[in-house]
Parts: sequence; structure tokens; C-alpha cells
Amino acid sequence: MKIVIAILIFGLLVLVHELGHFIFARINGIEVLDFSIGMGPRLCGFKAFGTQFSVRLLPIGGACMMLGEDQDQNMDNERSFYAKNVWQRVSVLFAGPGFNFILAFIFSLFIIGSEGFDPATVTKVTGNGPAAVAGLQEGDVITKIGKSGVTFGRDIQSYFLYHELTDEPLKVTVKRNGEKVKLTLLPEAYEKYMLGFTYSGADNGTAEILELSEGYPMAEAGLLVGDVITKISDTEVFTGGELMAYFDQTPLTGEPIEVTYDRKGETFTTQVTPKYVATEYTVGFAYNLARVDTNAWETLKYSVAEVGFWIKDTARGLGKLFTGKVKSNEVGSVVAIVDLVGDTYEGSKAAGVKVTLLNLLNLSVWLSANLGVMNLLPIPALDGGKLLFCIIEIVRGKPVDREKEGMVHFIGMILLLLLMVFLIFNDVKNIFFAK
Repeated sequence: MKIVIAILIFGLLVLVHELGHFIFARINGIEVLDFSIGMGPRLCGFKAFGTQFSVRLLPIGGACMMLGEDQDQNMDNERSFYAKNVWQRVSVLFAGPGFNFILAFIFSLFIIGSEGFDPATVTKVTGNGPAAVAGLQEGDVITKIGKSGVTFGRDIQSYFLYHELTDEPLKVTVKRNGEKVKLTLLPEAYEKYMLGFTYSGADNGTAEILELSEGYPMAEAGLLVGDVITKISDTEVFTGGELMAYFDQTPLTGEPIEVTYDRKGETFTTQVTPKYVATEYTVGFAYNLARVDTNAWETLKYSVAEVGFWIKDTARGLGKLFTGKVKSNEVGSVVAIVDLVGDTYEGSKAAGVKVTLLNLLNLSVWLSANLGVMNLLPIPALDGGKLLFCIIEIVRGKPVDREKEGMVHFIGMILLLLLMVFLIFNDVKNIFFAK
């Protein structure tokens, strides 16, 4: 079932992408020779409008092959791709990624119409921390942090994920009582200590240990995955939410703490000394990530913003990749996508059909925006690579030699196929052998 769902989602994204190319090719009078979903041997198909429509064996891509697209011997044919002017070709090439962005917007309408959006509201300002000193207040709505615009609470989360805090001042703009207020926060250094575990943070469930990090205090103290924490020092905790609140109010230091836990009905107590990890910086405030209801106009507005968020997030991720801040085992192929879809389905189905569908739609928005952005990269053989040659043609006033352009795209396709093989091998190793 997980594989079927993944294939359906990925197939829909590819179908919409290639449909964009197909529709704009037809609008511009270009003959489409083959429209395929998947790669490899043809499983089934039919012919209509002079086009062979096919479903192929490997569900890892698709194609919309146009007359004369890869060669120039059909230039004299008015229905050839390269017989059209540069702006017509640009519209056809951009239509694929554009349709992926439109699909992401449609999915976002369902998500935000059902769940609402997460306003970037300040929910807590810590004591005399940097935020309090700068004048930030609970209830302020952050509209800009650093140089990045903010619409959602997730925008703040994403900013801190991609921008490491230092002792440099952090500029924040907020909306307060309808007015714009600009603040400057001076991050404060603190020593970060960790126990090396994750737990269920739900307010209606126990603080069960979900993961333990090797070489960290909790694992070395003998705790196991499945143990339920019931007491920290002198504070009893009945839920994961209460444990989370304890750590919020009582930051870890190098001082030992007592941990009481339940294991299969038996109670144990052990002393654990948090491990120093690094010196980091804090700005001393918390922000909202919960969704609130919207009206019809806000649903449209925030659906557009939702697509923009994922486009920006994908671009930031690519920035980390190209600057070498992402390791090779953190980059995935279609195999990783199948695994991610499967994990999302398995983790949601117990909560019911509605939650499962919404979580899969959320994932599909990200995947569709991601596919659109990736195809716009100026890499030979991709839409972005072909668009780059169109831009060069516009600037020069004449096209690049078609034979040379074709050779560049051919080499690019070979390199992309080699990259795909590497990523699939990498995914199989990381997913199956790691488990």
C-alpha cells in the first residue's frame, strides 16, 4: 500500500508536469510525438491527436517529446519545436514547472481551507533575555526576521534552521496593534547540554523514550527505547507535554539530575549528568506553529504564500547543497521519496482518513514545489538548462548552434542518469541496510 500510494503521488506530479508542456506545445502549434509517464519499456498506451501516449515500466519520470526538440533536421517543419520563436519555446519549457506550482497551490487550498495557517505570533518571551530587553512582547506578529520576510510560524523555524545565530545583532520587524515596530535583538551565549534522547511530547500521552543517541548520558545510564519517564529530579511528569514544559523552565546544566522511569511496570531511578555539546546563542522567545482557522479570502492568500514558502525552502536547501553543507547521504532519489511517503502514511493512518489525507497532501505540496524548482535549475537536459539557452538567444539576438546545444543536453542527460543511479544506490544503502 505504501508503494502504491507513493507511485500514485509521484505519478500525478509527473503527469501534471508533462501535461503543462503538452498543453502549451499544442497551443503554440508544436507537434508532440510522445507523451510518457515513467521510463523504460512501454507497458501500455494509445495514439490520439497525432501523439503516442504511453505508460512505461519505471515510475521515475516522464517525457513530452516534441518534433525537432533534440535535432535540427525538422527545422523546415512549421510544427517543429525549434521552428517557433524564442518566446513560444520559453512558454512551453516553463509550463511544466509552472503546472507543478499550480498543483501545489490547489493542494494548499484544501489544506489551509481545512486546517488553517500558522501565524507567526510570539507566544513566549523569556525573563530578561535578549527578546525581552529589545522590547519584544507576547502577541507580537513577526513580519520580518533578518532579511527574510515572514508569513508563517514555519518561516521563523526555517530561518533559524538555515541561519546560525552568532553574537551579531538580529533585526526583527513585528506588527503590534496594527503598527509596524522594528526591534534589534542581541543574541545571548549559553552552554548547551544534552541528555541524548527523544520522546513523545504529546499532552495526552506518556513521556515514552522514542530514540537514544549512542555515547550520550541517557543511553550510558542504561535507559532503553520504550521506557517511560515519570519523574525528573523532584518534579513528577505524567505526560510528554509536562516533560517538555519542565525542560523549557529548567534548562540543562552540567549538574547531575535524577531520572525516574517505568519499564514494563517496574520503577527505576538513576542519576544522569547532562553532556556539554557546544556554546550556542539564544534570542529568548518562542513562536507559534499551531494552525488557526481562516476565511475564504485568507485561504486564497495563504495558499499562494504556502507555495512560496516551499519554493523558498527548496532554494535554501539547494544553497546548502551547492555550498557543501549537505552530506551525500542526506540527498535522496525517488526511493527516498517512496520511503518518506510510506512513513507519512504509516504515521498518520491511526489518526484516521482525514488526517492521513491532509498529511499526504502536505507532503505532495512540498514534492510538487520541489519538482518545479529542480526542473528550473540551469542544468543541461532539464527545463532550466533549455531555458538558459533561450535566454542566451534573447541576449545575443540569435540562437546557439543547434548541434552544439544538442550535444550539451546529451552530456547533461548522461550525467543526470549517472547521478540518479548513485542516489538510488545511496538510498537503498541508507534505508534498507540502516534498518
